[in-house]
Amino acid sequence: MSEVRIYVEGGGDHADGKARLREGFSGFLRELVDLARRRRIRWSIIACGSRNDAFDDFQLALQTHPNAFNVLLVDSEAPVQTGTGPWQHLLVRDRWQCPDGVEDEQCHLMVQTMEDWLVADRAALARFYRQGFNAALLPRNQQKDAAIPAPAALG
Repeated sequence: MSEVRIYVEGGGDHADGKARLREGFSGFLRELVDLARRRRIRWSIIACGSRNDAFDDFQLALQTHPNAFNVLLVDSEAPVQTGTGPWQHLLVRDRWQCPDGVEDEQCHLMVQTMEDWLVADRAALARFYRQGFNAALLPRNQQKDAAIPAPAALG
């Protein structure tokens, strides 16, 4: 393999939003990016905007970059049934057919409640933002404000 290309949902419709998303994912995946580059593997994160655009761009990449390891990364948008692969989930939810020759390893789903992790620890947010932070404006958790585990705690 000489190239990895990750087609990511998000970033909006403008270049600056897509650039910020690419920067964020590059930082988040820094160890993998560095490892790939040490092995002389090109690494690209392509911010696509909408989830449909991400899927369309991924399908096009299978034709235009056939020698790359192309990956689709989109929100799950709904609970994923135990034992269900990402393509099966996307078939049921979005009616997206897995392209011929593509494996489950080429599709990854972001968790449904990712945004909840950002607002789960109200005390940490208050410490970070300090004066003027109003926790009452955050959405309430449907399970009586039970703490939602942060990604690191999920094991």
